[in-house]
Amino acid sequence: MNLLEIGKLAQQASYELAIADSTKKNSALENIALALEANEALIVEANKKDIQAGKEAGLTDALLDRLLLDETRLAGIIGDLRSVINLDDPVGEEFDSKLLENGLKLSKRRVPVGVIGVIYEARPNVTIDIAALCLKTGNASILRGGKETINSNLVLVKVIQDALVVSGLPKTAVQYIENTDRALVGELLKMDKYVDMIIPRGNSGLQQFCKENSTIPVIIGGIGICHLYAEKSVDFDKAFAIIENAKVQRPSVCNALDTLLVQEDIAAEFLPKLVAKLLPQGVTLVAEPKAKAILGENATEAQEGDFSREWLSLHLGVKVVSELSEALVHIREHSSQHSDGILTNDFTIANQFVNAVNSAAVYVNASTRFTDGSQFGLGAEVAVSTQKLHARGPMGLQELTTYKWIGIGEYLVRS
Repeated sequence: MNLLEIGKLAQQASYELAIADSTKKNSALENIALALEANEALIVEANKKDIQAGKEAGLTDALLDRLLLDETRLAGIIGDLRSVINLDDPVGEEFDSKLLENGLKLSKRRVPVGVIGVIYEARPNVTIDIAALCLKTGNASILRGGKETINSNLVLVKVIQDALVVSGLPKTAVQYIENTDRALVGELLKMDKYVDMIIPRGNSGLQQFCKENSTIPVIIGGIGICHLYAEKSVDFDKAFAIIENAKVQRPSVCNALDTLLVQEDIAAEFLPKLVAKLLPQGVTLVAEPKAKAILGENATEAQEGDFSREWLSLHLGVKVVSELSEALVHIREHSSQHSDGILTNDFTIANQFVNAVNSAAVYVNASTRFTDGSQFGLGAEVAVSTQKLHARGPMGLQELTTYKWIGIGEYLVRS
């Protein structure tokens, strides 16, 4: 596999996409949606091969859940794709316009980034999400999924490429690195002549490798060590519903709850009632000493490093804290700056929490599960960025653009 050739083709495709109007791009997206529907059986069958191979390889239930692409999930992904069609195209938008005293008219205009490389693991839905968002914003994409999803992704990319050809756009606008050799990741990270942005979606090891080895700007995201803090004024029953949703609804995703912090004023009453809600759901509570003293045999004792783990399973870290300040110290030490929230009826304290917690998404009396491109009305997302520059939180259309300054004068020269 010649990655340099893939890079050249992607760059050339990005030039064509950059001048494609919204009508043409939306037509291509609809053709992709129709092609995915027409090839549902083929896609699901390919995914079954990946699932079977994953079971034989001993993948965890959490990874198998991420890998699954059945009829229901495919329909949801196609729905998200059509939502992207209905969103405004940010490309060409002009903002911050002003007229200088010398007569120069200045504005910023949104433009595509160019070529985006995305490295991800066992989530075939990412293939469709990235292709859709990149196409809508006029970006070419080079995709590199994990070996666990190889059968699913090869079928998905072929369906997408065929739909692009039907739409009059280059099939090389979406390319896939078919070879699962990890050495190719390192090669991709050095292709700064052709690739403009790298987005790694995977474990901390992958993200650290990309940060240390890339000559291309890297946007980090996708690792969620998420917290909720139950403050003493909280409504217990309403809080339990949020905690259950954040932990149980889909524990294998990055916005699932990992750690619950409980103010000590209410812990003796709150935690036993929490046990009655979560243990029947199959949740394993992992508690530090103060919480363990209250929970007893209903919890296991936390080991070193447990509060810095993204569980991706039905495990929940539990810690008793004295007040807001101790909760904030814990979050600052252990959070991945993905999604953190407070459960409280004291909105003065809620505001202090929001101001003090520097995560991409901060919630008051709401589940961390909302950190999602579709839930945020973005149609889909390329990743959830946990960095502070350019993009934070779910990366939708606007986050896949940059801007250029446009200056218009009447044959103007600088004095």
